[in-house]
Amino acid sequence: MANDTRPLSPHLQIYKTQITMVMSILHRITGVALYFGFALLTWWIVASAMGGNAQQLVNQVMGHWLAQVIMFGFTWALFNHMLGGIRHFIWDSGKGFSRVARFGFAWATLLGGFILTVLVWAYILWS
Repeated sequence: MANDTRPLSPHLQIYKTQITMVMSILHRITGVALYFGFALLTWWIVASAMGGNAQQLVNQVMGHWLAQVIMFGFTWALFNHMLGGIRHFIWDSGKGFSRVARFGFAWATLLGGFILTVLVWAYILWS
């Protein structure tokens, strides 16, 4: 017979949402998103190698505004995941575990991903 007074395991409804939790979840989501983004990138590379109609079709698809939004998101996912990996690398060295450092790394990862994405897209659009 189960004891009704035993503690329950904590779950997402108990924890207060913090930036470190959000960035951990985003790191996993961006890892999955990169899989699909690299599939699109591979499609473009293969079509470019084939030339002709295949390349023209991919260029038309990638030129659509929705595809541009998806590629912008892919770029952000790439930078966000990369910066999250650097954060984990620093943690693997045994540093950055204080509360201030954890929250600072989380905000730096989030803001750095957006800043790097905007810089890359500004370079692409203006060159």
